[in-house]
Amino acid sequence: MDSIVLAGQKLKGFAEGLVTGRESSSRRNPIEILKRLQRESFSDLMKLRDRQDKVERLFSFYKSSKGNPFQESSTVLRGEVDFIGAVLLMSRVDEEHWGGIGRAGIKTGVDTRFRFETAVGDKDSVGIEFVANQKRVASNDGDVLETPLSLSKLFYKANAANEFSAIAIPIGAQVKDLDVASDYSLQEEKGPTDLSLGPPMLHQQTGGAIGVTVRMSNVIASLAQSISGIRNGHCLSTFGQVVCLLPLGLKLSLLGLHRGPKLAGHNIHLGAFAIPVGFSRPFGDAGSRVEASAPPLTPNIPEFGSIALKLDSEFDEYKRLSGWIEMKQANPEHLEWAVNFSDSSEDGYGWGTSLGGILEGPGKWGHFQVESYVKFNPSKRFSLKPGVAYVVSGSTQTLALVLRSNWSI
Repeated sequence: MDSIVLAGQKLKGFAEGLVTGRESSSRRNPIEILKRLQRESFSDLMKLRDRQDKVERLFSFYKSSKGNPFQESSTVLRGEVDFIGAVLLMSRVDEEHWGGIGRAGIKTGVDTRFRFETAVGDKDSVGIEFVANQKRVASNDGDVLETPLSLSKLFYKANAANEFSAIAIPIGAQVKDLDVASDYSLQEEKGPTDLSLGPPMLHQQTGGAIGVTVRMSNVIASLAQSISGIRNGHCLSTFGQVVCLLPLGLKLSLLGLHRGPKLAGHNIHLGAFAIPVGFSRPFGDAGSRVEASAPPLTPNIPEFGSIALKLDSEFDEYKRLSGWIEMKQANPEHLEWAVNFSDSSEDGYGWGTSLGGILEGPGKWGHFQVESYVKFNPSKRFSLKPGVAYVVSGSTQTLALVLRSNWSI
């Protein structure tokens, strides 16, 4: 019996050794090793794929939701460096000739602007603009040109729907910022003078402003209110505009600006954002003491206003024909007008021609000028504009040879 058990144990040990040998040999076999690694890597890949699917489902859920934390908010930087120089040919150098050059809008020097604009939500945007202008500062060694960088504009644009929008400009507002008929960007097409930049009312400073715009099928209407602080005074202005979209790509705009009287006091410094409110009766002795120390606010500059009519036509992406006429409230016979035709092509070269003037009465020309320039584009972001302007103001005549260069980012 013992011999049988002993024989069975030997057979069992022999079988176990045979199986162990095969396993060890299979483990040393390169093919078996590759198969085992393939099975392990496949398992790991399946786990990673499962995790990736979970992340993609989570991302798609937040992307479709209203409060998307992954929504991208990009900031756009736009900048412009504008240089203009001129050679003025005149019969003599005197105040009368310089007055005509000033009315013509010939301004030389370097103007630098930078604007940062960031999208807020789906339709709103907020922006800030800096400007650096050369100014002459007196020193012991002579005049020195300085170029300080300062904050020139802060704005917020809100679009509640396609038919309604609003804009708030607490700092550095101009009337042209409220013009809905034109898109005044930093890279607006400029000629040798300011004649091609629209009616003069659009370039008046208004301090802080807020405006609303309503759009319908073929009509756009806007209304804006602004307040500007001039030293120790305040001035309220109202701007209104109605734009009619006509066939053939024509836009007819009626603009109106009314600026109220400036309220000023001799010893009062309120700042740009304070609105004075007076009462009919003072409150006791305290009010009497205030009146004795600081005189009440009184209007010292009369109110004024102007109305303008503007017509724009775009033949294609670059060619544009426009004209405008502006009338002052103080003198209805005083009319300023201009006609502009330009081709602002970015490839090769472009050109522009403008003529305009001031009519001070029936058949009485107070000012007339005509100008033309050619635009060369050495690169996409740099342009050269040599031009000429002929100015007749009163009894003076001036011929200006102007070179303008523009670099944008």
